[in-house]
Amino acid sequence: MDNKKRMLSGIKPTGKLTLGNYIGAIKQFIAYQDEYEMFVFIADLHALTLPIDAKELRQNTKDLISIYLACGLDPSKVVLFKQSDVHEHAELGYIMTCNSNMGELFRMTQYKDKTAKMGNNESIPTGIYIYPALMAADILLYDADYVPVGIDQKQHVELTRDLAIRFNSHYSDTFKVPEPIIATNGAKINSLSNPLKKMSKSESEKGTVYLLEDLTITRKKIMSAVTDSGSEVVYDTINKPGISNLLTIMSSLTNMPINEIEKQFENKGYGEFKKAVADVVCKELNDLQTKVKEIQSSGIIEKVLEEGASKASYYARKKLSKVYRKVGLR
Repeated sequence: MDNKKRMLSGIKPTGKLTLGNYIGAIKQFIAYQDEYEMFVFIADLHALTLPIDAKELRQNTKDLISIYLACGLDPSKVVLFKQSDVHEHAELGYIMTCNSNMGELFRMTQYKDKTAKMGNNESIPTGIYIYPALMAADILLYDADYVPVGIDQKQHVELTRDLAIRFNSHYSDTFKVPEPIIATNGAKINSLSNPLKKMSKSESEKGTVYLLEDLTITRKKIMSAVTDSGSEVVYDTINKPGISNLLTIMSSLTNMPINEIEKQFENKGYGEFKKAVADVVCKELNDLQTKVKEIQSSGIIEKVLEEGASKASYYARKKLSKVYRKVGLR
């Protein structure tokens, strides 16, 4: 590979991807493959942090890979693999757990948030507590320069940096210290039923559009989207959050500036505008779903993952061997 900076990203196969994921993250993420040397893995070990049905995990993994390939992730440019296919992730994860301490893992905001929702009892899975150490291993195995994360995961990259510096200081220079990249360029898409909240899999079903759902359901959700008082189609996030959200969706999928869309629907009602938004979204998702079906029936997924695991293992094996020598296991 050439001298581009290296970027690593893991995608957890839990839940279904939404229109918000597609517009706000995936479309921007695909552009990284031309700028960086990319390693992208399906974080299926992380999916075990909370109980998940085996059949659901397999299907989510297949859908996730298919969607990324359908959106333009190119295996000739990107090392795409499953975390569980490269056993060095779990092995280095244990070493990183041993090099972290209980205080810093306890301070992780996501741990506090998740356990607060579950209640402070003895049934909380240990994986929720230690998974930032596995995430550190994921990153450090490949000498990543950059890790694109949401603001909620920035703290975990900071822990990764601390663990790398600690290990390097104790055993001599071994790991590259990575930098987080906070994604800010994707448009934020809100719930159709509550436009003051972000569209997500945890929001209400009727407010969330899923990428692989039946398009008649998609159309019904958009036509039922919460709108605002008045009848003017104008972008005003304070007074017209519902219409502003639909304008953002339409602009993002058509690349048409919002002010041009406003002119197009001047003196037209909300009904006509929502029908146009539904047409745009359904066309985009129909094209995506068609590609996903082609990919899933072609057998390409197995080939891509096999080649990706082989490439990733080359780097991971070398790094873990070095670590084993440093700590005295070799």
